[in-house]
Amino acid sequence: MATKPPQGDPVQDAPKVAERKRTAAGLPAIGHTLRMAHQQMGVRRTALTLLSVNQKDGFDCPGCAWPEPEHRHRAEFCENGAKAVAEEATLRRVTPEFFAAHPVSDLARRSGYWLGQQGRLTHPMYLPEGADHYEPVSWERAFDIVAEELTALSSPDEAVFYTSGRTSNEAAFLYQLFARKLGTNNLPDCSNMCHESSGSALSETIGVGKGSVLLEDLYRADLIVVAGQNPGTNHPRMLSALEKAKANGARVVSVNPLPEAGLERFKNPQTPKGLTAGTALTDLFLQIRIGGDQALFRLLNKLILDTPGAVDEEFVREHTHGFEEFAQAARAADWKSTLAATGLAREDVERFLRLVLDSERIVVCWAMGLTQHKHSVPMIREIVNFLLLRGNIGRPGAGVCPVRGHSNVQGDRTMGIFERPAPAFLDALEREFGFAPPREHGYDVVRAIRALRDGEAKVFFAMGGNFVSASPDTEVTEAAMRRARLTVHVSTKLNRSHVVTGARALILPTLGRTERDLQAGGEQCVTVEDSMGMVHASRGRLEPASPHLLSEPAIVCRLAGRVLGAEDDVPWEEFEKDYAAVRDRIARVVPGFEDFNARVARPGGFALPHAPRDERRFPTATGKANFTAAPVEYPHLPEGRLLLQTLRSHDQYNTTVYGLDDRYRGIRNGRRVVLVNPDDARELKLADGSYVDLVSEWKDGVERRAPGFRVVHYPTARGCAAAYYPETNVLVPLDATADVSNTPASKSVVVRLEQSATD
Repeated sequence: MATKPPQGDPVQDAPKVAERKRTAAGLPAIGHTLRMAHQQMGVRRTALTLLSVNQKDGFDCPGCAWPEPEHRHRAEFCENGAKAVAEEATLRRVTPEFFAAHPVSDLARRSGYWLGQQGRLTHPMYLPEGADHYEPVSWERAFDIVAEELTALSSPDEAVFYTSGRTSNEAAFLYQLFARKLGTNNLPDCSNMCHESSGSALSETIGVGKGSVLLEDLYRADLIVVAGQNPGTNHPRMLSALEKAKANGARVVSVNPLPEAGLERFKNPQTPKGLTAGTALTDLFLQIRIGGDQALFRLLNKLILDTPGAVDEEFVREHTHGFEEFAQAARAADWKSTLAATGLAREDVERFLRLVLDSERIVVCWAMGLTQHKHSVPMIREIVNFLLLRGNIGRPGAGVCPVRGHSNVQGDRTMGIFERPAPAFLDALEREFGFAPPREHGYDVVRAIRALRDGEAKVFFAMGGNFVSASPDTEVTEAAMRRARLTVHVSTKLNRSHVVTGARALILPTLGRTERDLQAGGEQCVTVEDSMGMVHASRGRLEPASPHLLSEPAIVCRLAGRVLGAEDDVPWEEFEKDYAAVRDRIARVVPGFEDFNARVARPGGFALPHAPRDERRFPTATGKANFTAAPVEYPHLPEGRLLLQTLRSHDQYNTTVYGLDDRYRGIRNGRRVVLVNPDDARELKLADGSYVDLVSEWKDGVERRAPGFRVVHYPTARGCAAAYYPETNVLVPLDATADVSNTPASKSVVVRLEQSATD
């Protein structure tokens, strides 16, 4: 039987610390999964729901974007996927009575964990100007309120339309169409905060801003490099793919500032071996200093160039551009500066080189550990250089693999959720819908926050997500949101963004992935695109949490009809009735989606075309894959300071906190911990168990402080520390962003640790 939500916020002032784990999954994962699922859903609902996750006739997991194999287990989900499903399919409810009992001023003092544990939102809710309580409102009145504020703007560019990566392809396409019909490209999304650096680097170098591999390529690889990524927590189903690759003879190199249990040994809970010994995954662990990856790959490239016969000269000659300039820069790399930047030993780099030279097919995977630095884009370009040198793009078993986070973040971008749309996309939109879309670039996340802060944006509309908690510089972001005339959030559950509001605020409750979507045209499915460009259908199975919910496509269609008026000729009512009509339009606008409805009806869906992978054709400005030659960068630390990376706990997905434990790292009953290398801690006179304030230092001189963190002596790389977000987002300056991509530099924050008043 499901349990009731917590009445009060759990006390987190004394986290318990034990030895870190060296294996992931296994029986403990099964037990933890079932316990949390039963708490939220009860026994019967748990079985009915989890057996539909990621099945060809079921629904796509609302968690990560890792792809499904062709042949699926009956239980095709991981521990954290099950937690995501349980949070959405929970039997707990947040009703109008809840809001009557809890003023916004009270909710604003609660933790994000407590807010999320209260359950599913059931009714549209409205916070009038000057009020301290949300009150129920009809859908018609809610759309009128949004229309009032949008039509009162002096320019459509005073509105911001944010998108979370959970939004379906159909909803995303309709959403961007509405925003552009209104007259703005202000379409920031969560990708601005995560893999924008990947898209920027890959678009320039190979011509497609997505990964170039499929699951089958991982299975065929000789060498898989996992850099700046913790799949055991963030993409657990990736571990079974690595296990299969290892069984096929692949070797795995892990490049990360922290040792992670999931990459040490994986106990697959679906096999007898997995429940006992498990599989050792990593053959070589390179414990790199934060931000040293570009220097590492630059030196590797020099060593490859210096090795006779190591370069695929035919591939370089036929398919690449800029080799000579790159080679000149690479040959200037030296051991001394590289070892200083990386903190690695020479013998480890040489061992890595031997693995590279012994491998014909190489895949490099990465995530936020590479994308959230000032120099992230040149860092990822250097990885592309590394792969191009030996012809490892456009070859089976080889390529780039940026591992996306949220389940449809890549699909949303494909559907046109982008503040800087390609002219070809806008041309196709214009041909199909007969209007002139705006051409001026809009706001990304960081620029949207600045615009709200400066009074240049007045309406903020979020399609999913938890913008306030996900964004950098928490105090600046919250102050910016409070300057808005209206904030609107389409949501399934309560989160902090609902209590940090503009003058007026709306919460619009929506269907989740797990729920049946019944419209006038019958039961609907939606589609998603995974991290490897596979598009497939998702069909919810549960009855909606409330009869007062609308689907995301329905919300967009009704809002567009109300705002744009009867004179608008887009058939919004038809789109709401039948999502197949939306897919027909997508098929005529977005390349690769031809015959969309027929292809997505096939079990498992279809792969989008990828010219570098499929044809070794590179649609760049030069018509070839581009080598690049950026100067090597890495963070430099003042004396007595540490370089902080923000990260997730194992009981967390993005900003959603499922629990207060981080089982693999040995942390229980609290999140305000900072992981510090024991040698650094001794030099800084920081005892294990002492409490400190984290204070970030940046060139603007502003003090940003996160108080009351328990010091945990932990085997991080020297000079490096780690702590959980969103608690540490307060330390990330709004203007500290990656060059080119403008992604917040959340993985390389210079901090000093001061004794806390709570110690």
